[in-house]
Amino acid sequence: MNYKNTLNLPKTKFPMKANLPEREPTFLEFWEKEHIYEKSLENKDKNRKFILHDGPPYANGSIHLGTAFNKILKDFIPKYKSMNGFYSPYIPGWDTHGLPIEHQVIKTSHIKKEDLPPDELRKKCRNYALKFVDIQKKQFVRLGVRGDWDNPYLTLKKEYEAKQIEVFGELAQKGYVYRGLKPVYWCSTCETALAAAEIEYHDETSHSIFVKFEILDIDKIKKIFPNFNKNKAYVLIWTTTPWTLPANLAIAVHPQYTYSLIEFRGEYLLFAKELIEPVLKNIEEHSDYNVLGEVKGKELEYIKTKHPFIERESPIVLADYVTLTDGTGCVHTAPGHGQEDYETGVRYNLPIYSPVDNYGRFTKEAGDLKGLKYDEANEIIIEKLKNNNALLYTEKFSHSYPHCWRCKNPVIFRATTQWFVNVDGFRDKTLKSIKNVEWIPDWGEERIYNMVSERSDWCISRQRVWGVPIPVFYCSDCNKEIITPESINAVKNLFLEEGSDAWFKKEAEDILPKGFKCPHCGGTHFTKETDIMDVWFDSGVSHRAVLETRKELSWPATMYLEGTDQHRGWFQTSLLTSVATRDRAPYDMVLTHGFIVDEEGKKMSKSIGNVITPEEIIKDYGADLLRLWVSSSDYKSDVKISKNILKQLTEVYRKIRNTSRFILGNLYDFDPDNDMVPYENLEEMDKFI
Repeated sequence: MNYKNTLNLPKTKFPMKANLPEREPTFLEFWEKEHIYEKSLENKDKNRKFILHDGPPYANGSIHLGTAFNKILKDFIPKYKSMNGFYSPYIPGWDTHGLPIEHQVIKTSHIKKEDLPPDELRKKCRNYALKFVDIQKKQFVRLGVRGDWDNPYLTLKKEYEAKQIEVFGELAQKGYVYRGLKPVYWCSTCETALAAAEIEYHDETSHSIFVKFEILDIDKIKKIFPNFNKNKAYVLIWTTTPWTLPANLAIAVHPQYTYSLIEFRGEYLLFAKELIEPVLKNIEEHSDYNVLGEVKGKELEYIKTKHPFIERESPIVLADYVTLTDGTGCVHTAPGHGQEDYETGVRYNLPIYSPVDNYGRFTKEAGDLKGLKYDEANEIIIEKLKNNNALLYTEKFSHSYPHCWRCKNPVIFRATTQWFVNVDGFRDKTLKSIKNVEWIPDWGEERIYNMVSERSDWCISRQRVWGVPIPVFYCSDCNKEIITPESINAVKNLFLEEGSDAWFKKEAEDILPKGFKCPHCGGTHFTKETDIMDVWFDSGVSHRAVLETRKELSWPATMYLEGTDQHRGWFQTSLLTSVATRDRAPYDMVLTHGFIVDEEGKKMSKSIGNVITPEEIIKDYGADLLRLWVSSSDYKSDVKISKNILKQLTEVYRKIRNTSRFILGNLYDFDPDNDMVPYENLEEMDKFI
């Protein structure tokens, strides 16, 4: 037999049964022993690079089928490109900071955040993250994924953290970073601000209430509506968050909508003409009312109303975001509890007022509601409205509501002082850069374009311990924040040498250069920021911290590949940090895949009992069947899997394998040097094949 075993492959008789669960580990050992990944990069033209940059999975638990699908898809592309002569290294990475890890450490250790000094809690978090990096690494290798597993990138590494500080400094020097009092998503259970990408939506039952605000400028109303000659009328508002009423400071109407003053049940109500019938049908099937007059919303600006249970005036203001899809066309406005409300508040110079603390409890500013949890106050506020003849109608309804990605509890919008990235400063440039990227499927372009065009400023501060500190100092003499090239370099160099733990161990004066003075007042006494950076900032700078620092890689990446949820996550945060600092996207193309669902198209859930784990499939069928499932799926939409689908795939796999055995059997004595026929000498059918 003229058989050349040039790679010293494990000897096998190619049995009829694949026995993949038992035999695959020997293949993996061989790949590692023979350095197959390194050999795949040898003799490749480095001028023909294809860099697939790995979006870092979160180091918190074992992988699931969605993670496995993503990683196998990623594995196909560098291998294919490498076989076509491209230099295509694959550097895996992990996201290792943030709330989910800190939350799990606190939960499993049965401690409170306040019980441990920051450095001890961070040590526990680090060990927890590294444990799951090791677990997931073994699971990914078992899937047959080829890469530089001995040298992955981790967001907790000193070099990565130092680069992150550098990027933050560049953003700050360009004027894109600021500190401000604005409403943000707030989890009162985890006691921290959250980004939009950390929000999940679940059904929640809420109160729907229609509230009467008595008009104080009654004489102005009489002038606007000549047919009205009474001394009392009300503006009717609608809200699904009664607990925010203590923070009401205004009522917003649309300048171009028509508003009617009607008589209903002996009272006079002012709200949008288009919504009279829908609102009154909630109360009675056939409601009698009289219209006393109509006016455009712009004529109502600055008319004063009376808060229904607090001694405070609420003026009518104008806002283009008011709609006629539901409610009354008169929007309860609390600048401390909503983004649009905040913008209106700024425009009309209203206080950014939020009488709720970090735990979601009312402060003393809320009067007799002090100490109550915000959701506990709903019933009490409704009772107050009834007692004050301010409640027209109430009911409960189910709707989609934002929840924390970690604790799964409902979140609130709450004004707090946070650090933000001013997206408006480079939004247009970002939108243009989106057009220069190839999006696969092409609907991904419109999806991320709309998200970026509509997004608010990026809140990047978190009130936690496990993460990269926001590198800001405060002058104890003038109380101003300090972000200078000198201070940023000091922190960057410190982290490069000692890691970010040093921030929690050293005093401000020990970190700043000797003789450093406040650039505002010349002071020499400083304190440090206590907040850490959003983990989406951590991963969002990976294009700088990895592509620019690893010698085998290059910036920008050829491709990013993740699930559809990353248009508002990693795809977007990477895009923002890249455009802000490098004036272009960090990738040339972006491939998006769907989610994993069961045979009926349902999301996998432990409560439903339809979850299948990668471990189960590998144990029963081997990883190659899992890879066959990935390769035979249409990744562009949600991908189905079930025991039945896997059984069908075993038959497909058997046909592929037996066909390969037949071909190999016929080629056992084929010697390319002696037996290869030149193309021009092939039979016509062979040429066609």
